[in-house]
Parts: sequence; C-alpha cells; structure tokens
Amino acid sequence: MGTDTRWEWPDDLDALTAAPEHHHLLFENDRVRVIQTLVPVGEMTAVHTHRWPSAQYVMSATSFVRRDGDGTVTFDSRADNAEVRADEVLWAEPFPPHSVENVGDAALRVVMVEVKD
Repeated sequence: MGTDTRWEWPDDLDALTAAPEHHHLLFENDRVRVIQTLVPVGEMTAVHTHRWPSAQYVMSATSFVRRDGDGTVTFDSRADNAEVRADEVLWAEPFPPHSVENVGDAALRVVMVEVKD
C-alpha cells in the first residue's frame, strides 16, 4: 500500500491487516480494491480503517453499532432509525479507526469497491 500524506493512520490499521477475520480481498489493482466484509451475528470487528472512499453493495443487512477507535459509539442503526437494506448501494468516504458490532439477528455482508486516489 502506498503512502498517502493525507492519511494519518498507520498501514497496520488497514481492514485487511487489522481485521482479517472479517475482511476478505476479492480483487485489487492500482485503481480499485474490492473487499468483502462479513460480520456474523454477535461478532465485532477489531478496530480498523478504510483508506479510500468506496461504493458499498449490501448483500445482507442487520442491525449494527459502529464505534470509533476509542470505543465511543458513533452510529447505532437501531437508535438512528437508519435501516440498511439488502441490495442497497451506498457511498462512503474513507473511514478512520472504527469497529463494527453485529447486534442483529442476521449476518452483515457488504462488498466494498474502494476507489484509490
């Protein structure tokens, strides 16, 4: 992974390195990186980052909680009434250190197409 002076977090926090049990590389070249994220019911990812903006295809959805690198809740899909639905496509800017906890009753599965700068 190249060095990006605008990115302040270390490479060892990259999703594939810091949380490999929940992130699987499907494809990568110099323009994009495609990752499948799978968070089974009751599991929480290790703290990790996503360096690039991404289009996210939600394959299966459930309730989840996102926390920042210090463990503070930044998003709760139940409390924020922000239902994420299967077959939905979302856009996301790069994610600083965070974790995701599946608090629902189904697996959370997302394919992320990260667009490298």
